[in-house]
Amino acid sequence: MDLKARVGVLLPTVQAQLTASDDPREVVRLAVEAEGLGYDSVWANDSILTPRLEALTALTAAAAVTERVTIGTATLIPVTRRPVNAAHSLASLDRLSGGRLVVGVGAGFPGRFGVPLHELSEVPWERRFTRLDETVALWRQLWTADAPVTVDGKVLRLNDVPPTIRPHTPGGPPIWLGGSTPAALKRTGRMYDGWLPYPPRADDYAAGLEVVREAGRTITPALFVSVAITSTVEEGEERLRSYARTNYGMDLEELRQIQAVVAGPPEHVARYLQTYVEAGARHLICRLAVTGLDEYRHQLKLLAA
Repeated sequence: MDLKARVGVLLPTVQAQLTASDDPREVVRLAVEAEGLGYDSVWANDSILTPRLEALTALTAAAAVTERVTIGTATLIPVTRRPVNAAHSLASLDRLSGGRLVVGVGAGFPGRFGVPLHELSEVPWERRFTRLDETVALWRQLWTADAPVTVDGKVLRLNDVPPTIRPHTPGGPPIWLGGSTPAALKRTGRMYDGWLPYPPRADDYAAGLEVVREAGRTITPALFVSVAITSTVEEGEERLRSYARTNYGMDLEELRQIQAVVAGPPEHVARYLQTYVEAGARHLICRLAVTGLDEYRHQLKLLAA
């Protein structure tokens, strides 16, 4: 089945995805293998709540050893970084990659996946969406300005900030928003270059994309989805149960209410992904539901085939 969409993979940067004998340096080599197998992109996710390779560090290493694939964050949590420093890091990464960077960003979610991030970063949880939007606007200013930048926003207030190094991409790398709340959909349409949600049903994706497009801007519709290729659907379900417990500390049924997840024979997985393509998705970012680099390599080849 030709999905008629770009397909990328999330690199296994999270410690929970590695076995005790795995060499974390292999994660970078996996980016080369993904490129060789024909994938369109490689990605890293971001958090300071669980042990993992830092996203921009991992992607910088991946950019140095690849030539063609897009490299991206899925997603970066800007609140964990100083806005000016993040602008500098992202511009440098885009430049070093030759303009292959896509910056997926998110504001964090209520509960254990969001509030602690803000507490550890010493940043208030309140007005987090305003902070994110103002941070992104600041990045774009610093990437294009010829003189010091002053910001007098609702949250960010900075005076005479020197412009950063110019990214390779004119105007800076594209920035995609992760999120599917009604407010996030409208904000995506107004000021972001792409949409990167993971709704558990394709019809939810289609409805959300319709709202995003109401603003009239051209955006890249993407999807974050957890995937595994197995011999049977039953084997796939068991793998997803283990994956949900290991990576999220929750039951599969609970995860399925939040995220797009699929496992089973190739034709089963392809049919599931095709429903999202028919709903409008044009870039699929697949997180392989595995623990261990050997199994990751195996799944990387199965999904590519």
